[in-house]
Amino acid sequence: MYKIIKKTIISKTLVEFIIEAKDIANNAYPGEFLIVKKDEVGERIPLTISDIDKESGTVTIVVQEIGLSTKKINALNEGEYFEDVVGPLGNPSDLVTDFDDIKNENILFVAGGVGSAPVYPQVKYLAERGMKPTCIIGSKTKELLVYVDKFKALGVEVIITTDDGTEGIKGPVTIAMKKLIEEEGRKFDRVVAIGPAIMMKFVCLLTKEHNIKTIVSMNTLMVDGTGMCGACRVKVGNETKFACVDGPEFDGHLIDFDEVMKRQSMYKDEEKRALLESEEKENGCGCSKKN
Repeated sequence: MYKIIKKTIISKTLVEFIIEAKDIANNAYPGEFLIVKKDEVGERIPLTISDIDKESGTVTIVVQEIGLSTKKINALNEGEYFEDVVGPLGNPSDLVTDFDDIKNENILFVAGGVGSAPVYPQVKYLAERGMKPTCIIGSKTKELLVYVDKFKALGVEVIITTDDGTEGIKGPVTIAMKKLIEEEGRKFDRVVAIGPAIMMKFVCLLTKEHNIKTIVSMNTLMVDGTGMCGACRVKVGNETKFACVDGPEFDGHLIDFDEVMKRQSMYKDEEKRALLESEEKENGCGCSKKN
């Protein structure tokens, strides 16, 4: 059993949980993920670690409600418990394992929506070691921005974009990228992009034009988290990889994003169907029955 130390509601569908898990915290690194299970009959949900506190023995996750299982998880409260938390799983970010090779690089992080959560521990890791990466954080609207204050507290450059213009630059994250790279002539050795597949696709198209190495995370493809279900398989160049065991981070210029988005749409339909069926059982379907 893993106790919820703190619960923070970020938005209507996003909840942050700080979980007491000393052994996991002592062994976790940015880029890795956990599998959480609400109760004995709950679904196993893989979630990227969004913060690590080795001193307090806690790990942080952000859960987006997209189906029945995540809705039930987000209903948990402080002082309650997850039945099980397994991890750390996956591979740490290259920024951690190859730090000596990248410590002099100029790095641009691009986070879209909930992607801010897995980006944050990587930026934090670098900032604590004296690096000052640039961060672009984007969302549909101001209310859906994630972790902006946390990024700013690290003392790094933070640029905000929103699709509707309610905060920062109006438009997608690529608008801000073009301003930095094409208008201001900023030079970046590496881009790390985490967010919706469509966002990462267009980030990679832009960075490929400018020959900038780009790393993306396929964490949203994961279902089982152990490589057994095959749901997170992804084409990386001419090879088939599995996000949960080979990743979750890969060379973005080698990813077939069209295939990724096609597979994601299938699973989202299943999740929404399960949520709808549950709500109908609880509230009734609203249909009138004829004798």
